[in-house]
Amino acid sequence: MSTALYTTYDSGFRYRYGHANTASRSIRVPCHDFFQLKNFAIAASVVVAHAQASFLVTHAANAQDYPARPLRLIVPWPPGGGVDIAARTLGPKLSEQLAQSVVVDNRAGAAGMIGTGLAARAPADGYTILLGAAGPNAIVPTLNPKAPYDALKDFAEVSHFANTIYVMVVNPSLPAESIKQLIALAKAKPGQLTIGASGTGTPAHISGELFRVAAGISLTPVFYKGASGAVIDVLGGQISMTIETISPALPHVRAGKLRALGVTALRRSTQLPDVPTIAESGFPGFEVINWYGVLAPAGTPRTVITRLNNEITRIVKTPDTRDRLISYGLEVVTSSPEDYAAFRKADLGKWAKIVKDIHLKYE
Repeated sequence: MSTALYTTYDSGFRYRYGHANTASRSIRVPCHDFFQLKNFAIAASVVVAHAQASFLVTHAANAQDYPARPLRLIVPWPPGGGVDIAARTLGPKLSEQLAQSVVVDNRAGAAGMIGTGLAARAPADGYTILLGAAGPNAIVPTLNPKAPYDALKDFAEVSHFANTIYVMVVNPSLPAESIKQLIALAKAKPGQLTIGASGTGTPAHISGELFRVAAGISLTPVFYKGASGAVIDVLGGQISMTIETISPALPHVRAGKLRALGVTALRRSTQLPDVPTIAESGFPGFEVINWYGVLAPAGTPRTVITRLNNEITRIVKTPDTRDRLISYGLEVVTSSPEDYAAFRKADLGKWAKIVKDIHLKYE
């Protein structure tokens, strides 16, 4: 049996020392050729290092050039709802700041899962971003284990920029001018009052369920692709009521076409100061708040995340954008990506508890 020493070499530029009878899938080279092989490996390592350095330089240059083409801002709801209104307020300003078009792309359906799933699968290059909200990014994944994305792992947080409350509205023809009267009517006609919601598992849906359980009444749910559909059908008298984001309902309440009975915040809305909170109407602690923020596919370069966060923060701090968002009933906030990530993790846990407490099931 030969005991000649061999040096083994593989494609990873690694060396192993063994005996001639040692099984190996690597190339075996006699020792007298070792130094020649070592010189080759050093030269090859230099080539690899140069290639890696070139990649890093190119990547840095690309980050500095970002954005070099238009961005797509996915809104997982149809036009006219609160998320869409926020996106169309933010989009043009972001376009100005980036000197590139920002195209709002409405991809509605499945309580926001269609558009959110599309964003999760998009290339992580900063050219596709998502207008996120509590429904598809916290509640729906808790309810539906088959959601086509992971609420936390599939996204990188960019910026949390607004919060919104919900408002309970009815058609003025409904004989209920207060929450107390609405409850009395619902008890007199069990199951006959219908309540619209923008999809299963949305904050609008959960608001209705929380109210129904707390009031001890029976309401028949009717689901829509977005808030605007529910508001339109209350306007037309097709359904009795809805609890939806304040933005799409606000102009109709001001015009007297809808009657607002209560808001889901613990304090009255500055936009509807005469409308009581649901909490002060006999349900202490009743509160449902939604959030709006920008998310990117997981793996998006940190330089891109930082650039977008800086621009969005700058935008919402400008008086015209801030005033416009407030006029829609939104609360303007700012955050770092890290703060937004911590907020989203806590928010997911909060909604999971609510879903469990009211025994809500995905349908």
